[in-house]
Formats: sequence, C-alpha cells, structure tokens
Amino acid sequence: MKNVTDSFVSLGHWPSAGSFGFNTDILATNPINLSVVFGVLIFFGKGVLNDLLDNRKQRILSTIQNSEELRRGVIEQLERARARLRKVEMEADEYRMNGYFEIEREKENLINATCDSLERLENYKNETLHFEQQRAISQVRQRVFQQALQGALGILNSCLNSELHFRTIRANIGILGAMKEITD
Repeated sequence: MKNVTDSFVSLGHWPSAGSFGFNTDILATNPINLSVVFGVLIFFGKGVLNDLLDNRKQRILSTIQNSEELRRGVIEQLERARARLRKVEMEADEYRMNGYFEIEREKENLINATCDSLERLENYKNETLHFEQQRAISQVRQRVFQQALQGALGILNSCLNSELHFRTIRANIGILGAMKEITD
C-alpha cells in the first residue's frame, strides 16, 4: 500500500533505466498502455469491425430491399383488390337493377294473375246467378203449371158430372180397344 501511495506522491520520480520491474505510477503508465491497446485494437480489430459493419450494412440493405418488394407486392394486391371491389360493385349494381326489374315484372305478373282470378270469379258469379235464375224460373213455371193443372182439374171436376165422366171413360176405352185391334 505504501508503494501505491508513494507513486502518487512522487510523480516526478522515475525508476532507473537499467532496472526491470513494474511501474506502479498509474498516471505515467495509463496513456502509454491505452495507446498500445488502442493501436493493437485498431490494427487487428479494423478488419473485424469493417466486416461487422459491412454485414450490418448488407442486412440493412437486404431488409430495405425486402421491404420495397413487400411494398410493391402490397401495392399490387391493393390494386387487384380495388379492381375486384369495382367489379363486385358493378355486379352488385347490376344485380340490384335486375332485382328491381324482376320485382316490377313479378308485381305486374301478380297484378295480371289477380285480375285474371277476379275475372274468373266474376264469370263464375255470373254463371251461378244465371243458373239460379234459371232454376228459379223453372220452379216458378213448375208451380204455375201445377196451379194451372189443379185449377183445370178443379174446373173439370166441377163441370163433369158422373154421367159425362162415364161417357168420357167409355170413349177412351173404345179408342184404346180400336188401337189394340189395329196393332194386332
């Protein structure tokens, strides 16, 4: 410890040139040691440092080139996506327009079908009314005929007495008998 303190105290004291030993004077030996270390590092480390820097430079350049290629690829993909989007939008507009036309056509078809159904129902209604009118007329005719027949029978019954009635029956029997003889 005393040697270290002595070396700080006696800065101007240098050991003799003829002796070999360690110089414990830190302030005197450090600049020399450092310059030797730096010289050796620069001489031997220059190639290694240049190689490291060149490798780093090449990696940075390749990264930049890869980034540029990726950028170009992304730009191409973006352009393709935009073109596809435009195409899909055009198709969507076309489908939308076709859909509107289809809806209008279906609406017209539905209206026409409804009109046809209404017309058929109207015809069926008219036919049903005509049938019911004919049936009612037939019923009225039948009733009138029945009433006329009953009235005629009533008049005949009141006008015919039993003798006239027997004569009419005999005349009819005679006509039937004559017809039988003709056919035989």
